[in-house]
Amino acid sequence: MNRITVLTNPASGHGNAPHAAERAIARFQQRGINVCEIVGTDATHARRLVDDELARGTDALVVVGGDGIISVALQALALGDVPLGIIPAGTGNDHAREFHIPTGDPEAAADVVADGKTQTVDLGRIVDATGAVTWFGTVMAAGFDSLVSDRTNRMSWPHGRMRYNVAMVAELSRLRLLPFRLTFDDGPEVVTELTLAAFGNTRSYGGGMLICPGADPTDGLLDITMVHSASRTKLIRLFPTVFKGTHVNLPEVTTKRAAAVVVDSPGINAYADGDFACPLPVTVSAVPHALKLLRS
Repeated sequence: MNRITVLTNPASGHGNAPHAAERAIARFQQRGINVCEIVGTDATHARRLVDDELARGTDALVVVGGDGIISVALQALALGDVPLGIIPAGTGNDHAREFHIPTGDPEAAADVVADGKTQTVDLGRIVDATGAVTWFGTVMAAGFDSLVSDRTNRMSWPHGRMRYNVAMVAELSRLRLLPFRLTFDDGPEVVTELTLAAFGNTRSYGGGMLICPGADPTDGLLDITMVHSASRTKLIRLFPTVFKGTHVNLPEVTTKRAAAVVVDSPGINAYADGDFACPLPVTVSAVPHALKLLRS
């Protein structure tokens, strides 16, 4: 590691990311690494800055923030040779959790980058009806989860996590089974009704919810978790079990593994790494060896 690029999302972690970046950059400099720091005003601006730095040449792209800004980096790094480093400074930090990158300690996370140990891992790839591609590292979700996110994004009040909680309560009051059409690999189309479907490259989303507890980002497969209940009581009871990954043992939950899945449900959007991806239908797949990652 001679020269690295550090991308910071100033809004991550309720505004704590800039301080984390300062601490990480100081550690990089102590270890003799030249740092180019970039800060995007929004996702589009951040992507443009990243592309410029990749064109100039850099030994690594290091992201300071949460899973949202990591998603921006993945769009630029997928299938490339420049590795991704992570200084966790978000609220969820599911990427960091999966790969055992220290959280709450920017210096320790910076040391992981400076040590230069890389692992090549899979990424999820979403191809929408227009052919546009979105890459993700953790989980793509569609159904109840995405309806809650849709509602959250439409609301201007309250702020922070409480807005998501209010949106969840509102969607629970409208809970219903949704019609899905799913084609796993080259199998026949499956027509079913689901509360939600999650497609995991890694195990967790939403800050540690083990929605796909068996997912392995090195096996070339997606783990799919499907919930089949329209009962509010059952869904509320299921929620705490997701943090342990034991929900997959419940009768209203089924799981499957596939390299690629065609997914459709009318009027439903797909979210990946916690952010809006695109409307369904999509083809979602695991792409082996798509990302070089700096990890301990």
